Amino acid sequence: MSSLRGMQQPELSKKLFKLIKTENHCIGAYESAGRERASIATQLSEWGESTNDDAISDISDKLGVLMAEVAEQEDLYAQNLEDYRGVLKQIRNTESSVQPSRDHKAKVSDEIQKLKYKEPTSTKIVQLEQELVRAEAQSLVAEAQLTNIRRQKFKEAYDVHFAALIERAEKQALLAKHARRVLNLLDDTPIVPGDQHPIYEGTETGRHSLNDAEDELRAWSSTAEPITSNAGAMASGAIPAHPGQVSDPSFEKEAAQQKEIEEEAARRVHGDGAQSVTTESTTTENPPYPVGQGVALQDAGEAR
Repeated sequence: MSSLRGMQQPELSKKLFKLIKTENHCIGAYESAGRERASIATQLSEWGESTNDDAISDISDKLGVLMAEVAEQEDLYAQNLEDYRGVLKQIRNTESSVQPSRDHKAKVSDEIQKLKYKEPTSTKIVQLEQELVRAEAQSLVAEAQLTNIRRQKFKEAYDVHFAALIERAEKQALLAKHARRVLNLLDDTPIVPGDQHPIYEGTETGRHSLNDAEDELRAWSSTAEPITSNAGAMASGAIPAHPGQVSDPSFEKEAAQQKEIEEEAARRVHGDGAQSVTTESTTTENPPYPVGQGVALQDAGEAR
């Protein structure tokens, strides 16, 4: 087992933790493939030089240059996948932060049921029911944050992923096209013993192909269809601002907004009578999930 960290993940985030970890290995494979491809390009050029054939020597050298650029694109693709993986981590971290809210609500509910069975007249039941109101209100907000973050970051992550895939494919196809043009400069007409192939005159043509490839790479722009997003209406706590309300970056105003949301959530769960209970809770307790400034990234536990 390479790490115990996966065993310590909350149940809610275990599957995504595993996906992110596997993606890390996949990225490493792309980086390794890029290094191997660059090494092969060098070896091809060296072999061509050793043949003492001017045509093969020149063409193999130019193909080596293009193959080395293909390797660069592989490395760039791996870097873009790291960016996509970083966005997935934000979903994982949010899932991890919501788990305590779920656990707390379930624990309070279980305690109430046990107490009603053992001591139906206990005054502690009222206190626990009030605590359950607070827990359910907090849970509603936490679950809304989780849903919003999941949808926004899922869309963002795979936007990065597939845009990188398109870029890699189009640029490598461009390089392969010019490599085939260079390869076509080689005259493979058979000769009989004692004859020689005509003098190779493709050096300049091959150089033009390399220059064209460089120019086209520099001028490349993505043809990917843009991914639309309506997530801009979210406040920093991953909850949409009220209609017509201008989001204020100050902590005080955001905290007041968070309090208002919890009160509204409590009313939905237990009616208007829960408002006073929730108001008291939000001034004395910190909810078991991140509010205000959003979810901070955990340390990259699976740092490569």
